[in-house]
Order: sequence, then structure tokens, then C-alpha cells
Amino acid sequence: MEYKDYYEILGLKRDATEAEIKSAYRKLARKFHPDVNKTKEAESKFKDINEAYEVLGDKQKRQRYDSLGANWQGGQSYTPPPGFEQFGFGGGQGGNYQSFNFNGQDLGGFSDFFSSLFGDMMGGGARGAQGMNFGGFDFGQQQTHSRRRQEPPSENLDVTKTLNITAKDLFDKKPVTVKYNNMERCTQCPPNGGYCSNCGGTGIKTEPKTIKVKLPPDVTEGKKVRIKGEGQTDAYGRKGDLYLVIHFKDSEYEIDGYDLTKEIEITPPEAVLGTKKEIETLHGKITIKIPPKTSSGQTLRLKELGLPKKGGYGNLNAKIKIVIPKDISEKQIELYKKISEL
Repeated sequence: MEYKDYYEILGLKRDATEAEIKSAYRKLARKFHPDVNKTKEAESKFKDINEAYEVLGDKQKRQRYDSLGANWQGGQSYTPPPGFEQFGFGGGQGGNYQSFNFNGQDLGGFSDFFSSLFGDMMGGGARGAQGMNFGGFDFGQQQTHSRRRQEPPSENLDVTKTLNITAKDLFDKKPVTVKYNNMERCTQCPPNGGYCSNCGGTGIKTEPKTIKVKLPPDVTEGKKVRIKGEGQTDAYGRKGDLYLVIHFKDSEYEIDGYDLTKEIEITPPEAVLGTKKEIETLHGKITIKIPPKTSSGQTLRLKELGLPKKGGYGNLNAKIKIVIPKDISEKQIELYKKISEL
């Protein structure tokens, strides 16, 4: 069998501290976890990382491993030293050997090298009955003799934001630009709890994000639009979702489903005598006819000039608003007085 350099696997020096070992393991375990890293090499790498941590993270196992000496090199042919040969997983003092299993996929168990050194420490005693723990992945002994993965603690990673949109956003059917600040857990905090310049010691890093969102055609006020995978990210690489709560905010139109309402200003004489008015719509400029004796607040329905819907468009309601011109002349005022006297 070949000698395994557990220090090299975790990228550590042989005098690494417990904190350095734990930090290196967590970083690599997140990187090569089978649920995060889908490459072919990830499964084998993840297994080696856990095996290395099982040894270096345990004082007793590390001491036994270090007793082999630093002269061994990874890949060299290895023969167990005297006193180690009798230990194994197949029975006797070794106990039951169990394998890694993730989502029904068997990743295999510890290497023969590990078995030759620590087989006697893995079964028969209290530890064998209680199972083993690899830095957060707990493998307990089961009747089926397979290892059960323990999911990391559940955490709400979803983010909810209000999205203000206009009638033009809905009419154009183009992706809307969404800008927001997303809070993420800092991944650069020192393992010993020292000050982190990356997050200012808060443990949370605020990161500005910009995404493009294509709105569904039936979007309405208050509706939630889900953007998968754009929420927060936890230490295991899992991502939450972004929920955008739709809010209509338009200075020109009132939005009611597919129908729009727009105010049209006219003067008192225009209201009395009637007039023609050029107005801007989402469909372009049009000229509308305002009949005589039109009151303020009255609406004129303009068909098919609203928002797009299945089979056509909604309507545009032109809501009349009578206004007094600010630059009215003295002569005009006198004429209004005569009209009032009549």
C-alpha cells in the first residue's frame, strides 16, 4: 500500500496547530463537498480530506501517525510497522467497517493505509458504538452498516425585496434591472476569532448586486417573483432565493391589471366648448376628441391602448382634469366676470 501524507492533503505543515487544521479542513470540505462540487475528482478528494482530518484532528491518532516519522513521502510503498499488522476492520478488534454514503452514492470507506494504522481504534469500544464525527459530518452506526449523512443546520437564506416598476416596464416586456445589497457571511474571518478586515469584525459582508429579471406577463401588485439562487449563501455553499415583491410606482399612469388611467389637463373654455388634444401613450402619440360640457373627473375610455394581455391589450382611461392657466390675462379675467354675471 502507499503512504498517505495527511498534512499535504490538507495543505499544512507538520507543526500545524489545531486551529489551523480545523480551518484548512472546513475550507477544503466546502470546496469539494459532493453537493457543491460536481467534478469527478471531487468525491475522491472529499474522502481524502475527511480521512486526513479524522487523523490530524484527533490527538491520539495524530500522535500515532506522527510516530511513523517525517521521512515518509506520499506515494511511497508502505508496510505497517511492528505491532500494527493485526489491526483491521474485518473482525476481531476492528469491529464493523462502514462506508461513506451521500444521497445513496457510495463513496467508499477509509483507505488501507488508514485501516492498517487505526483499525483497532474504530470499533468495539465506546467510540465504535457512538459513531464518528468528521468536522460536522456525523456518521453513526446503523443496522444497515452504512454511513448516514447529517445535514448541516437549516437556515433561512431567502431574501425579500420590493421591486418598483412602471407601466413602461410591463409594456416593453424587456428584462428589468434590479440592484440590491445582499448580506453574505464573511468567508475570510480568522478561525481564532481575531479581527477581520474584510467584514470589520461583524461576520457579515454587504455586497452590491445587479441582476436582470424578466417579469412574468401576469404580474400584479403585491405578487412575489422568485429568482432562484440569488439569495444569501451559507458556509456550506447552499444558496437561498431572491423574492421580489411587485409594487407599481408610476408618475404618469395608474395601473389596474391591464388597464391604465392617465390624467388629461384641459382649460375651462375647452371643457365647455370641447376640444381636440394630443396625448402620449405607451403605443405612441394619438389625438383624442374631448366633447363639449366635459366635467373634471370624467373619463374617456380608449380601447386597446393599455398593457399587453393574452389576445390583445387593456384599455387606457383618459381622466379629465380642468385647470386654470397660471398666465391668465386681465382681459380674460374680465370675460370670466361677464360670464359669471350671466
